[in-house]
Amino acid sequence: MKFLGALPIALLCLGCGGTALTDRLEPYAGAETSCADGVEKSADGIDAQRAAAEVQGDSTTWAYVLEEGEEAIFSRAWLSQNAERSIDIQYFIFSMDNVGIIALDYALKAADSGVKVRMLVDDFMRDVSPGDIAALNAHPNIDIRIYNPTEGKNVLGKALHAVGDFQGFNQRMHNKTFIVDGNVAITGGRNIADEYFDYDQAYNFRDRDVLLLGRGARDIQASFDAFWNHPLAVDLGPGDGTAQTAAALSDCIAAYACDPENFWPEIRALIDGIPDAIPHIVASGRLHRIDDFRFVSDDPGKNSSGGFSGGGKSTDALMELVASAQTSILIQSPYLVLTEQGLGLFSQAVARGVEVTILTNSLCSTDNLEAFSGYQRIRQELLASGVKVFEYRPDARIRKQLITAEKQKRSGYVPTFGLHAKSMVIDHNTAVVGTFNLDPRSANLNTECVAIMRSSALAGQVEALMLEELAPENAWLSTLESNPDHHAGSWKRFSTWLRRIVPASLL
Repeated sequence: MKFLGALPIALLCLGCGGTALTDRLEPYAGAETSCADGVEKSADGIDAQRAAAEVQGDSTTWAYVLEEGEEAIFSRAWLSQNAERSIDIQYFIFSMDNVGIIALDYALKAADSGVKVRMLVDDFMRDVSPGDIAALNAHPNIDIRIYNPTEGKNVLGKALHAVGDFQGFNQRMHNKTFIVDGNVAITGGRNIADEYFDYDQAYNFRDRDVLLLGRGARDIQASFDAFWNHPLAVDLGPGDGTAQTAAALSDCIAAYACDPENFWPEIRALIDGIPDAIPHIVASGRLHRIDDFRFVSDDPGKNSSGGFSGGGKSTDALMELVASAQTSILIQSPYLVLTEQGLGLFSQAVARGVEVTILTNSLCSTDNLEAFSGYQRIRQELLASGVKVFEYRPDARIRKQLITAEKQKRSGYVPTFGLHAKSMVIDHNTAVVGTFNLDPRSANLNTECVAIMRSSALAGQVEALMLEELAPENAWLSTLESNPDHHAGSWKRFSTWLRRIVPASLL
């Protein structure tokens, strides 16, 4: 998250993600469009595609890793378009930018067709105005709840509330799940905003999701329901929303999404072509059967100790994986702020002969100077323990392979790339994809979720790309003698040094 250095410490310590936007929909006046009304469901919908891919059995989980941002947004769009009963959406960030507005358009059109849509969004990075929420809630098939809403109508008000209840204010919902009809789900690192799907013109995140079918999707559904029914998930009600305001907002969103300058017809054609792509995915061996699957999600509220330690289910699960590793641990984490316990865990792994390799952001690529300041404080100790540490280049060559968005192709401009994927491969046979950053906030404050998949085939696929990202054209190797901080400008280095005022335990 990008913060201004002058903000109070209480706000400097919050979350990890993208910058909240302030754009509103109301001023938009769309040009004439030829966009079709309603939902154009595929002739071969979700169930037909499952059958064609021979995805069968309620006790089995099938997984497909979504590496490219464009493919990740296409998958969500096509699933929304072809939902029959329900769409459940849970995110830390839901921005009202290009991607967010188009995602809302798909959700609204699904709701218009009779699909029940539930949206649960964390309060801190909420980017939808109260009036828009009221209008959306007035739709008979849309229900929106806000997780842990905090007092205060603006930054100053929220800062004052943070001073009075610092721990409660900082307990955020970092889970990211998207579930259709209870049997197809997507989870991973991406929030709903341009920069998570390669549509930002200046800065994009290299991220990773996994699409799950079968038992794994039902496990995610159960987690969503637990959050939805928890007292921290507050129903703001319709407020001043009416059928008229709901219709007006829906028309405004549709006008934006139907403008070919905002949502190119070529992109819609690619989404509609997803059924044609599924046989190729199956034939390439990238749809994996996972017989040993766990979805671990923290309980809503997570840490009620009154302090800033205590952990949670996701923390315990990842610690167990690291402690049980026999040969190798390969990690991608955008933020790397380890406690003494975390440092000890990796040091013990190295001591018993496990090769531990971590890729994190460099000072040049990071979006969070507070977190990077915390990493600087433990970098030497981590390297001294024998852990290999690589730092992502902002001009990583692999971005040209991973950023395939049509907008980027047409513009000919490749933006800065920063790491946001939170993944792990253990002993070449277990892959973890989720929301967990290696920092105290994920360990003790934010609720997090991880998909743990034991499959040599899937782990090998993820590991191969993770190893490719360690190449010199994609990442810098840090050593006890040198690190890549000098590649950043002097002002950024100074600004990061100033962040040392924030205790590492709060990062």
